[in-house]
Amino acid sequence: MTLTTTDQPSGRASGAVVPLLAFAGIVVAVMQTLLVPVIKDLPQLLDTSPSNATWVLTSTLLSGAVATPIMGRLGDLYGKRRMLVMSLTVMVVGALISAVTSALFPMIVGRTLQGFSMGAIPLGIGLMRDMLPRERLGSAMALMSSSIGVGGGLALPAAALVAQNTDWHALFYGAAGLGVLAIALILLVVPESPVRAEGGFDLLGALGLSTGLVLLLLPITKGSDWGWSSTTTLGLFGAAAVVLILWGLLELRSSAPLVDLRTTARREVLLTNLASIMVGVSFYVVSLVLPQLLQLPAATGYGLGQSMVVAGLCVAPLGLTMMFTAPVYARLSARYGPRTTLIIGLLVIALGYAGGLGLMSAAWQTVVTSVVLGAGIGLAYSSLPALIVGAVPASETGAANGLNTLMRSIGTSVSSAVIGMVLANTANTVGGVEIPTMHGFRVSFLIATAAVAVGLVLALCLPRRRPADKPQLRASSEEDANLERAIAALGDFRGRVLAADGTPVARAKVTLIDRRGRHAGATVSAEDGSYTLTVPAEGSYVLATQATGHAPSAHSATHTGDTHPIDLDLSLPGKAVTA
Repeated sequence: MTLTTTDQPSGRASGAVVPLLAFAGIVVAVMQTLLVPVIKDLPQLLDTSPSNATWVLTSTLLSGAVATPIMGRLGDLYGKRRMLVMSLTVMVVGALISAVTSALFPMIVGRTLQGFSMGAIPLGIGLMRDMLPRERLGSAMALMSSSIGVGGGLALPAAALVAQNTDWHALFYGAAGLGVLAIALILLVVPESPVRAEGGFDLLGALGLSTGLVLLLLPITKGSDWGWSSTTTLGLFGAAAVVLILWGLLELRSSAPLVDLRTTARREVLLTNLASIMVGVSFYVVSLVLPQLLQLPAATGYGLGQSMVVAGLCVAPLGLTMMFTAPVYARLSARYGPRTTLIIGLLVIALGYAGGLGLMSAAWQTVVTSVVLGAGIGLAYSSLPALIVGAVPASETGAANGLNTLMRSIGTSVSSAVIGMVLANTANTVGGVEIPTMHGFRVSFLIATAAVAVGLVLALCLPRRRPADKPQLRASSEEDANLERAIAALGDFRGRVLAADGTPVARAKVTLIDRRGRHAGATVSAEDGSYTLTVPAEGSYVLATQATGHAPSAHSATHTGDTHPIDLDLSLPGKAVTA
């Protein structure tokens, strides 16, 4: 799959791009967390049964799972900023629908539309990869990946405060307002990416994946209500297996698949996606357990008797710590690589859950647990997109990260179903009300620890490689010397950097990126616009070009291994800024 430069970006990638994209991720997380403080009251608020009320949450999960890989692919084809704005627009419409209704069906429709915003995370990561220099990419992707936890941590106490003191519909008005603000800022500041994938949109593949995901996630989320051994649950699982297998066969035969399964089957991508499921499980367990423990009455003997707002504040450090680990991740990854930071993150998560088993008797202890788990989950989440980006071509960044985000969502879905079943089966019935027990909370933490252990094994199986932003070749042996001579024998990419009117552009930065998204070289154009880039090996490359006063651009090129230089002029849109 190759890249083209249709639809050039409309402006330069300023320093505000990263925080604005992260803000969009936080807005999505706020949307997801909105109803957590009022979950137990939804049947009364919507005048319906508890089983029907759960569809308000299930609908968001299902639409988010479907939209994430599809929006990622659409972003690769038609522009990531364009699809990001579309995702947020659909979310705003859904929030406004939910804000003006107290009926079940319109609420489900509104929440379904809100779930489409989940595609914002992989789209934001894709924009960062296309526009940012390699040295800034690690910390930027870490911040974007962690934004889902940051938003959740910040939104939980804020949503609780709103729910306790105003009409609960204000939650949706607030989410809609944040969405409109994010859209306006993105349109004003974030340029469109010039990178495009060739081919068309695989509509049949999108329908197949959507059907398979709904058939899979529906029994996972509703199995405890329907019964895990019921005909409905087992039938849906069986149908999901059939549909997803047929979908996979279809994708393998497609020339422009929605998801390139051959790329996904690579060891690094496959193991990263499986590890993502385990990280998703570990992230959601603490979000389910600690708020319930904090709000249970002290009369139970183990409940901490805190208000909804205090419970939210105690769990908020989970998301805040995830945000603060982004720069830590960047330093660790630059020195040791994302594989090592994923392993460190999983070890910290395991430490948090192990320590949490004995830190459940006071509110301050839950804060400690939240901080430790937030640090570990932040490191783990930050490592996942870097591992994916380093293993797939640039033209598949959106779709690949969309699939990875989907794997995390599946992890949270499985976590919700399993922990819900555990807490229900270990609950005590008091006055007709089921009260979770301390035994159930501890079993939940043990399940999370087991998931982390599986994730750690998967991470250890990932191939070792040096950090991509520090490629080095040293003739320390005869073999290395021969390798250096072979590289020197390859013809360079050379040419001139030209403005739209054909005038040369001096001091333009030209970065060479290989098909796996790794930095392979860089140079700066001379006064006459000329440049020369040494090519490390034959293969497909992207030459990303940036200059003051011009929008960035990307050009695809293939080196066949010829020893003669390859002439390639690079065009930059926009006019140079003159004094």
